[in-house]
Amino acid sequence: MNGPALILHNGKITTLDAGRPEVSAIAVTGGRITATGGEELLATADGKTIRIDLKGRRVIPGLNDSHIHVIRGGLNFNMELRWDGVPSLADALAMLREQARRTPPPQWVRVIGGWTEFQFAERRMPTLDEINAVAPDTPVFVLHLYDRAMVNQAGLRALGYTKDTPDIPGGEIQRDKGGNPTGLLIAKPNALVLYASLAKGPKLGFDDQVNSTRHFMRELNRLGITSCIDAGGGFQNYPDDYRVIEQLAERDELTLRIAYNLFTQRPKEEYDDFARWIGMTEPGKGSDVYKVNGAGEMLVFSAADFEDFLEPRPDLQPVMEAELKRVVGLLAAKRWPFRLHATYNESISRFLDVFEEVDREVPFQGLRWFFDHAETITEQNMERVRRLGGGIAIQDRMAFQGEYFVARYGAEAARRTPPITRMLDMGIPVGAGTDATRVSSYNPWISLYWLVSGRTVGGLPLYDGKNRLDRTAALRLYTVGSSWFSGDEGKKGGIAAGQFADLAVLSADYFTVPEKEIKGIEAVLTIMGGKIVHGSGAFAPLAPSLPPVSPDWSPVASYGGYRRGSAAAGLHRQGCACHSHRPVWSPKEGRFWGIGCDCFAF
Repeated sequence: MNGPALILHNGKITTLDAGRPEVSAIAVTGGRITATGGEELLATADGKTIRIDLKGRRVIPGLNDSHIHVIRGGLNFNMELRWDGVPSLADALAMLREQARRTPPPQWVRVIGGWTEFQFAERRMPTLDEINAVAPDTPVFVLHLYDRAMVNQAGLRALGYTKDTPDIPGGEIQRDKGGNPTGLLIAKPNALVLYASLAKGPKLGFDDQVNSTRHFMRELNRLGITSCIDAGGGFQNYPDDYRVIEQLAERDELTLRIAYNLFTQRPKEEYDDFARWIGMTEPGKGSDVYKVNGAGEMLVFSAADFEDFLEPRPDLQPVMEAELKRVVGLLAAKRWPFRLHATYNESISRFLDVFEEVDREVPFQGLRWFFDHAETITEQNMERVRRLGGGIAIQDRMAFQGEYFVARYGAEAARRTPPITRMLDMGIPVGAGTDATRVSSYNPWISLYWLVSGRTVGGLPLYDGKNRLDRTAALRLYTVGSSWFSGDEGKKGGIAAGQFADLAVLSADYFTVPEKEIKGIEAVLTIMGGKIVHGSGAFAPLAPSLPPVSPDWSPVASYGGYRRGSAAAGLHRQGCACHSHRPVWSPKEGRFWGIGCDCFAF
C-alpha cells in the first residue's frame, strides 16, 4: 500500500471538529485529507511522501471569503496602489507621489478602496490640494468607500470633465464658484458617478490581466485564503470579462476555489440577462475549483439600497416589487440559487414580501438563497429569512464605515449592526467575508479582528459582549459557515478525513495572540487541494514561483498589496473611548469630511 503524498506534523492543528478540536498531524493524498492524528502518522509515509515539520505552528482550515469581487479585482490588481494597512496619511501620500512618477501616460494612479482615514495617525483624508501637489501631471483617482472619489486636475482632464459636463444621476461632480469641477465626485446616494468615472480609465492588456489575476490570488493565499465566492460586480460582464479566469481554470493555474455569481448589468433588462444566462450555463457547472454558483448580488437595479452612511437611507423605487418578482420567479422556476445585496431593514422587508409571494406560487423548497450585508435587519425579518430557508452573508464593512454609522444613527443602533450573534442563535446559515476590494480591504484578518473585538479599523468600539464572537466562532464563519453559501458543506471548512486539503499555517497563533495582533496575522504556508500555493520564511522554497509582476510600472511591483507588518507592529492608532464622536463639516468641500471628537484634533 502506498503512503500519503504529504504529511504535516508537529503542529497545533485546529480541526473545527467538536469531538477532536486539535491534532498535531495530518496526511494528504489526492488533494484530500486522508487521516488526522499525531506523530504516529509518520509511520505511514513511504519514500515518496513529502514531510513538513510545522515546528509547533498553528494550522487552521483554509479561509473562505463568502463575498468578494475577486474576478474583477484580479483584472485590476496590478494597476492599483493599495493603501490597505498603511499607518499614516504621510506614508500614503509619499506612495502616491512615487507611483505618479513611475506611471507612464496614458495610465492613471488608482487607489481603489481598502482604506479608511481612521487607520491613519492623522485621522483624516487627503485634501485635493495635497493630491494635486504630489501628482501634478499624472491622472490620479482615489476612491473612498461608497461615498466619494478624489480626482486630481490631470485626472479631470483625462476624464474630460469640464464646467459643461452634466452630473450623473444619483451623483454630483462638485464645482467651484465658477462652475468648474474641483475634483471631488460625490455619491448622492449611489456610487454610479464613482464607478462610471473609474470605468473610463485605461485597462490592462489581456496578458497583463492574466498576470494581475495570478498575483492577486497569491496575495489572498498569503493571507490564508483558499476559497471565495465571487459576487459579480458593476462593469463585470459575463462572459466577456471572465475570459482571464476561464483561461487560468483551463490551465489548472487557479490557486483559489472560486464559485461565482452572475450580476446583471443592464437596468430594465435584468430579466433578459438572466434568461439568456440560464440558456448558457447552470449552477454547479465547472469543477470543485471553479464553478457557477447562481445569480446576484444584483438581481434588479431598482432593488439596490446603496449603503453610504454619510447619506440618508434611500427609498427604493415603487416598481421594485414587480421587477424583482419577475426575476426571482424565473430563478425559482429554473432552480437557480440567488443572492441579493440588502443593507437596510426597510429594504429587506420589501424584498421578503416579494420572496414570500414567489414562494407561494413557485415553492423555494430548499432553493439556496441569501442576503448579503443585512446590517440593520430586525429579528422579525431574520425569522422570515429562516422560514424561507435563506442565509445571510456578513462582511466587515462596519469596520471601515462604523464611525459614519455612529454619527448618523447613534452608538446604540450600532451595537447590533449587523446582529451577528442573534443570527447564529436563530440557526440561520451565516458566512463571513469582506466585500473587497472597493470598500473593505481583502485582508480576512481585519474581518476576524472586527468579529472578535467589535472594533473598527480606527479602534472605535462598536459592540458589547452580546454581539462579539469568540475566536473559534469567528473562525467558523470564515470556514465552515461560508461553505454553505456555495453548497460545499462537508467538502471544506474543516480539517477531517475526506475533506479538501485546504489549510493555512499561520505566522502567529490566532487563539493566543493579543486581540489587537489578530489583524497582523499572515499565512507562512498555504495549501489548496493538497498543493502548496504560498510559502514564506522557512517555507518559501516549497512555494511555486510566479512570473514577475507586469507591467513593470505596476504599484504591486513596488508596494505589494496589504501593507505587511503594519498591524502586527502596532502602528494603527487606537480609537478613543469617549462618546463625543461627531461629523466634521468641511466648508471648502461643502460636506462632512470625517468624524471628530474631544480626544483627537483634525
